[in-house]
Amino acid sequence: MQEGRLVRSVAPGAGQRAAAADEAWRRFARAESLQEFAQAWLALQCAQIGEVGDGVVLLRQPGAELLAPAAFHPRHPPDRALFAQVIERALAEGRGVVLPRLARPGTAAPGTEDEPVAYQLALPLLVDTQVLGAVGLEIAQRSDPEVRAAMRSLQWGSGWLEAWLRRQMVAGAAVSPAEGGGERQQLALDLVATLLEHQRLAEGGPAFVTELASRLHCDRVALGLRQGPRTRLKAMSHSSQVAAQGNLTRAIEDAMDEALDQHATVGFPAAEDDSAPLVRFAHQQLAQASGAGAVLTLPLRRGEQQVGALTLERATGQGFDPATLELCAAVAAVAGPLVALQEAGERGLLAHAGADAVRLRDGVLGPRHAGWKLAGAAALLVVLFFVFATGDWRVTADSTVEGEILRSASAPINGFIKDAPHRAGDAVRKGTVIARLDDRDLRVERAKLLSQVEQYGGQYREATAGRERAQALMASSQLEQARAQLALVEEQIARTVLVAPFDAVIVTGDLSQKLGAPVERGQSLFELAPLSSFRVALMVDEHDFAAVQPGQRGKLTVNSMPGASFPFEVTKVTAVNEARDGKNTFRVEAKMVGDYGRLRPGMKGVGKIEIGERNLAWIWTHSLVDRIRLWFWLWLP
Repeated sequence: MQEGRLVRSVAPGAGQRAAAADEAWRRFARAESLQEFAQAWLALQCAQIGEVGDGVVLLRQPGAELLAPAAFHPRHPPDRALFAQVIERALAEGRGVVLPRLARPGTAAPGTEDEPVAYQLALPLLVDTQVLGAVGLEIAQRSDPEVRAAMRSLQWGSGWLEAWLRRQMVAGAAVSPAEGGGERQQLALDLVATLLEHQRLAEGGPAFVTELASRLHCDRVALGLRQGPRTRLKAMSHSSQVAAQGNLTRAIEDAMDEALDQHATVGFPAAEDDSAPLVRFAHQQLAQASGAGAVLTLPLRRGEQQVGALTLERATGQGFDPATLELCAAVAAVAGPLVALQEAGERGLLAHAGADAVRLRDGVLGPRHAGWKLAGAAALLVVLFFVFATGDWRVTADSTVEGEILRSASAPINGFIKDAPHRAGDAVRKGTVIARLDDRDLRVERAKLLSQVEQYGGQYREATAGRERAQALMASSQLEQARAQLALVEEQIARTVLVAPFDAVIVTGDLSQKLGAPVERGQSLFELAPLSSFRVALMVDEHDFAAVQPGQRGKLTVNSMPGASFPFEVTKVTAVNEARDGKNTFRVEAKMVGDYGRLRPGMKGVGKIEIGERNLAWIWTHSLVDRIRLWFWLWLP
């Protein structure tokens, strides 16, 4: 490549690009050293940004102050002296820098010497404000938005290099615990982050214990979860599956149970300064079965609850020193709640219900939680009360007050309304005038008929005196006819006055606003009900209809007098149904008993029929149970 020119690689075919990308990702995932990781990362970053002519990754070597190249793109680097300026500026400013590279004099077309032929990007690698390296790229000429997009991509991608450098620093802190507890806590958080990278414990558990085994130089690390009285092995390092049965699996689970039963961290062999009286038999058996030189089990807790355990094994001659024990305790303290959270998220509905039942049992029967105990005792007393207590079962129904007799007052003749002193709702005595019809035409007719009676009477007397038999018979017939017509008119005049046939209350009818209006013969003007006998019509729901029998007692409360109740007795149970408000009801009639007070026909309310004594729980649930039975009867074959 000539100096000053940007090298652009010829784009291979789609298949070749895909194969190259796959190979780069494989090297990136399998990198074991920082140099391999940096070289694979640089290749992927250049492929993502595109048209990268030159690239370099500079890293600070242990014990050195200067930055040394760790990765190049392409593999055989050209002269990179031009990178010095942009990288030094990025390191000095502590941020990303973009500089245009102009064409050298004599190498560009006339008039284009001031136009950039490429852009140089540099970005420092910072870990906790400490500069550990830098990245430099030279990209082909492109628009300003594309240049900014390339810088953003480089900034995002640099996080992988910074994470690797941070892990290397923390790993060094774990190997040298004398440097302080902050790095050990950071290592613990990094180990737990491995667990959080996976949504399910089935994938995150093996990754977590494998990373823990690698960082602490353990031959094996196992993760177990508490399930009832036993601990079940869920993950083992360097293995994606756990054998369901086996001597080693049972030995690991026994060691975990031994530590959890004692609520303590148990190690074998015991440390010289460990004077705690702990049982280590299961750990000794595990060491013999696996050939390990040292075994350590740490309980995983969420609050005061033990959710599982971690068991670590090391080869002979590699025990667990105090610094490692402190690190393991930090890892267990942070991992316990996270493991419990992931395990709870993977439970089914029945498992959640069982866990809630166990917590409720522990709260009620345990040595503490006085509030739970009081609540449980109160709930038990309420249940026992409703199971054994009894009460009166009463069937509730919408009710209407009716008169036992309903008399209609109709118009006796065709005429006009003259007067209506009473209307619906008035209580009247027997013989009280409730309405009058205009009788003037009838009185004129009456006067006419009276004159005819006098006339025919005179003719009859003259014919009798003159011994005119034929004339007398004719006059007698006409006289009788006139008298009959007169009696009819007088009867009609008497009927123009409508009176109450008995002590009653007017149920319907209001003619006070219709004075002078015509009425036809037979037209109903009023309906009257007696004041001395009322009945109640109850519309009983079909689900309760079978329990109602004649002779049963009850009470009625009307809407207008909610504070008073009126007793009644069922007299008739009819099989006539009626649909009301989406329910099927049957009519039940009852007679009022005792004093009616201000009760009037037409009043509506709620009646309750007393059926008998039943269990309170049955009274409140029998309707629902009956509907469930019908539903099962409908759908079962």
